Amino acid sequence: MKKFINHVDTLLDESLRGFAKANADLVAVSFEPRFVRRKRPSPDKVAVISGGGAGHEPLHTGFVGQGMLDAACPGQIFTSPTPDQMLAAAQSVAGEAGVVFIVKNYAGDVMNFEIAAEMLDCPSETVLVQDDIALPKEHEIGRRGVAGTLIVEKIVGAAAEEGADLRSLKALGDRVAGRIASIGVALSGCNVPALGGPTFDLPPDKIEFGVGIHGEHGREIVEFASATEIVKTMVEAIDEELHPRRGQKALLHVNGLGATTSMELHLVYELAHEFWSQAGIDICRSLVGNYTTALDMAGCSITLALLDDELIRLWDAPVHTPALRWGI
Repeated sequence: MKKFINHVDTLLDESLRGFAKANADLVAVSFEPRFVRRKRPSPDKVAVISGGGAGHEPLHTGFVGQGMLDAACPGQIFTSPTPDQMLAAAQSVAGEAGVVFIVKNYAGDVMNFEIAAEMLDCPSETVLVQDDIALPKEHEIGRRGVAGTLIVEKIVGAAAEEGADLRSLKALGDRVAGRIASIGVALSGCNVPALGGPTFDLPPDKIEFGVGIHGEHGREIVEFASATEIVKTMVEAIDEELHPRRGQKALLHVNGLGATTSMELHLVYELAHEFWSQAGIDICRSLVGNYTTALDMAGCSITLALLDDELIRLWDAPVHTPALRWGI
């Protein structure tokens, strides 16, 4: 495995130092404990905070800034951040208006954010993201939070920037999270530095269907096929989950898992867009690119978010972060 690494133990901090310098106008980084915050916090509004293991960049640190996250807590690769990171991040950006935590549904993330919330001196709410339909709703720990997390962060962050109160942001976040479905496919495993190699191997004629974002196996191994056939299976699964009605407005997000080219991702977008357009769904917003990655996994995920006029307005609202920016 060839990577630009000095040592596994120092990789995250060295990367964050470079990230802080490259985006010095937008963010500041603390290392003890480790978190990223807005360069100029707004203490009069509700703070929006997220986090999770490293290896998913630009999620979450790349979305810290105006109109999105006030702070993000990166753990080690594929490892939940600790409660003291989350508490310190909240204390650095939060005021009397409180904090809304946006949490992907993984056991470590959920537990550690709960502990941090209990130690906070200000009010807080949690929005749990569970958009990965590869797992059944009745799964013992629920469904995983994957690429749909970005959409929740953007919309809740925009509303917080406008001055929405804590209760309203909690209700908004839950509403958005409930209107999102995602499914992922991997063509290969990802190379984890601590392992020194891939998390799994696939024969040339197989793919993993229903993968998460931690390098784990998917729901099932299926035959490799054309892009048209793979995307058809993915979008049909999402369509069956959300049952969008004809005329429904929606955001289509095609997300790369780290090692998939822009050319391929836009082909996937074309195929998914065509499927829903033929069904009468109004794909009125889009996002294509590597936004929620699994290190260098080859593959992609497709996310559909059902929108209304309020959600469209909040999605379109100005955002200025290292990885997402428009309207500024």
